[in-house]
Amino acid sequence: MSNARTRARRSAVQAIYQWQLTGFDLSEIERQFVEEHGLGKGELPYFNELLHGVPKQLDRIDGALAEFTDRPVAQLDPVERAILRIGTYELLFRPDVPYRVVVNEGINLAKDFGATQSHRYINGILDRVARRHRTTEISDRSRP
Repeated sequence: MSNARTRARRSAVQAIYQWQLTGFDLSEIERQFVEEHGLGKGELPYFNELLHGVPKQLDRIDGALAEFTDRPVAQLDPVERAILRIGTYELLFRPDVPYRVVVNEGINLAKDFGATQSHRYINGILDRVARRHRTTEISDRSRP
């Protein structure tokens, strides 16, 4: 876990999870994470983007997820929901992050924070979101 973005995503999953459960103000959650979790300068900008970007784009994110989930997004396990929302945010709004990186990071976060088999669920959903929203990138990779 050496990459600053990986560390930022790990903290963002925990912060988004907290926001989902408590509804606390994002600035308060951000302050708490900076103080208590010792986010470094390398992680802070991406953490902030995810923490504030996911709620800001929640309707688009949840709409993209809802096409592929087996139940309403609000009924997903809160850990899985946080991971899926972050991954979908990246797939929709961060085309500079390769879709395979987004999917792999989601899988790893699910292995660290989720239930025993949740990484399989995360993989399946993020892969389908990527195929819908990153079609050019995916088709370019499949050409010889």
